[in-house]
Amino acid sequence: MYEFAVGNMERKNKVSGSVKKMNPMSVEELKSILSRHNVDIQTNDIYDALYLATMVKADFWGSSIEDEEHMAKYISDTICDVDGYEGIVLCRFIADCNAKGIAIFWDMML
Repeated sequence: MYEFAVGNMERKNKVSGSVKKMNPMSVEELKSILSRHNVDIQTNDIYDALYLATMVKADFWGSSIEDEEHMAKYISDTICDVDGYEGIVLCRFIADCNAKGIAIFWDMML
Protein backbone atom coordinates (compact mmCIF):
# COMPACT_ATOMS: atom_id res chain seq x y z
CA MET A 1 0.00 0.00 0.00
CA TYR A 2 2.87 2.36 0.88
CA GLU A 3 4.63 1.72 -2.42
CA PHE A 4 1.36 2.35 -4.28
CA ALA A 5 0.86 5.63 -2.41
CA VAL A 6 4.41 6.80 -2.99
CA GLY A 7 4.20 5.73 -6.62
CA ASN A 8 1.69 8.52 -7.13
CA MET A 9 3.84 11.23 -5.52
CA GLU A 10 5.90 13.64 -7.57
CA ARG A 11 8.31 16.50 -6.84
CA LYS A 12 8.73 19.55 -9.03
CA ASN A 13 12.21 21.00 -9.41
CA LYS A 14 11.77 24.70 -8.67
CA VAL A 15 14.67 25.70 -10.92
CA SER A 16 14.11 23.55 -14.01
CA GLY A 17 10.38 22.94 -13.66
CA SER A 18 10.89 19.23 -14.29
CA VAL A 19 8.76 16.74 -12.39
CA LYS A 20 10.03 13.41 -11.09
CA LYS A 21 8.43 10.49 -9.29
CA MET A 22 9.31 9.97 -5.65
CA ASN A 23 11.17 6.84 -4.57
CA PRO A 24 10.01 4.91 -1.51
CA MET A 25 12.04 5.43 1.66
CA SER A 26 12.93 2.31 3.64
CA VAL A 27 11.68 1.68 7.16
CA GLU A 28 15.30 1.51 8.32
CA GLU A 29 16.15 4.88 6.76
CA LEU A 30 13.16 6.56 8.40
CA LYS A 31 13.80 4.93 11.79
CA SER A 32 17.38 6.23 11.62
CA ILE A 33 16.17 9.78 10.89
CA LEU A 34 13.59 9.65 13.67
CA SER A 35 16.12 8.22 16.14
CA ARG A 36 18.69 10.93 15.36
CA HIS A 37 16.07 13.53 16.30
CA ASN A 38 14.65 11.72 19.34
CA VAL A 39 11.26 11.04 17.76
CA ASP A 40 9.58 7.78 18.71
CA ILE A 41 6.86 6.42 16.42
CA GLN A 42 4.90 3.33 17.45
CA THR A 43 5.52 0.30 15.24
CA ASN A 44 1.91 0.22 14.03
CA ASP A 45 2.28 3.81 12.75
CA ILE A 46 5.57 3.37 10.87
CA TYR A 47 4.00 3.19 7.40
CA ASP A 48 1.94 6.30 8.13
CA ALA A 49 5.23 7.94 9.12
CA LEU A 50 6.88 6.72 5.89
CA TYR A 51 4.02 8.15 3.85
CA LEU A 52 4.35 11.50 5.63
CA ALA A 53 8.13 11.55 5.17
CA THR A 54 7.79 11.01 1.44
CA MET A 55 5.01 13.61 1.22
CA VAL A 56 7.26 16.09 3.03
CA LYS A 57 10.09 15.43 0.60
CA ALA A 58 7.72 15.75 -2.38
CA ASP A 59 5.75 18.81 -1.30
CA PHE A 60 7.44 20.74 1.51
CA TRP A 61 11.17 20.00 1.39
CA GLY A 62 13.32 23.10 1.04
CA SER A 63 10.36 25.37 1.69
CA SER A 64 8.31 25.06 4.88
CA ILE A 65 10.34 22.04 6.05
CA GLU A 66 14.04 22.58 5.60
CA ASP A 67 15.72 19.59 7.20
CA GLU A 68 15.32 16.10 8.64
CA GLU A 69 14.81 17.38 12.20
CA HIS A 70 11.77 19.41 11.20
CA MET A 71 10.48 16.56 9.05
CA ALA A 72 10.72 14.22 12.06
CA LYS A 73 8.88 16.74 14.23
CA TYR A 74 6.15 17.21 11.59
CA ILE A 75 5.64 13.45 11.42
CA SER A 76 5.39 13.20 15.19
CA ASP A 77 3.06 16.20 15.42
CA THR A 78 0.75 14.71 12.81
CA ILE A 79 0.64 11.16 14.14
CA CYS A 80 0.50 12.17 17.81
CA ASP A 81 -1.93 15.10 17.41
CA VAL A 82 -4.08 15.15 20.54
CA ASP A 83 -7.21 16.04 18.59
CA GLY A 84 -6.35 13.83 15.64
CA TYR A 85 -7.67 10.31 15.24
CA GLU A 86 -6.56 6.79 14.45
CA GLY A 87 -6.02 6.48 10.70
CA ILE A 88 -5.74 10.22 9.96
CA VAL A 89 -2.87 9.69 7.51
CA LEU A 90 -4.66 6.89 5.65
CA CYS A 91 -7.81 9.03 5.46
CA ARG A 92 -5.74 11.86 3.92
CA PHE A 93 -4.34 9.44 1.35
CA ILE A 94 -7.79 8.10 0.46
CA ALA A 95 -9.19 11.64 0.16
CA ASP A 96 -6.30 12.64 -2.11
CA CYS A 97 -6.91 9.60 -4.34
CA ASN A 98 -10.63 10.35 -4.53
CA ALA A 99 -10.01 13.99 -5.43
CA LYS A 100 -7.56 12.99 -8.17
CA GLY A 101 -9.69 10.14 -9.52
CA ILE A 102 -7.08 7.51 -8.62
CA ALA A 103 -8.66 4.12 -8.09
CA ILE A 104 -7.51 2.06 -5.13
CA PHE A 105 -7.86 -1.65 -5.81
CA TRP A 106 -8.34 -2.78 -2.24
CA ASP A 107 -8.46 -6.48 -3.08
CA MET A 108 -4.89 -6.18 -4.38
CA MET A 109 -3.72 -4.15 -1.37
CA LEU A 110 -4.99 -6.42 1.39
